[in-house]
Amino acid sequence: MEYTKFEKARIIGARALQLAYGAPPLIKVPESVTDPLALAELEFQNDAIPIVVMRGKVQK
Repeated sequence: MEYTKFEKARIIGARALQLAYGAPPLIKVPESVTDPLALAELEFQNDAIPIVVMRGKVQK
């Protein structure tokens, strides 16, 4: 799925916040990565973040 720059920023930001508060990483963390934002970007690049983006009209 292609994300807009706004969706990408929101997903990475939300995941970085989760990681900063102690959520376990969803990928093997390289030793050089210590920043939650950098780790969230790596998870995004590896399609490991379980966040769903819903677009369009909301169905009830």
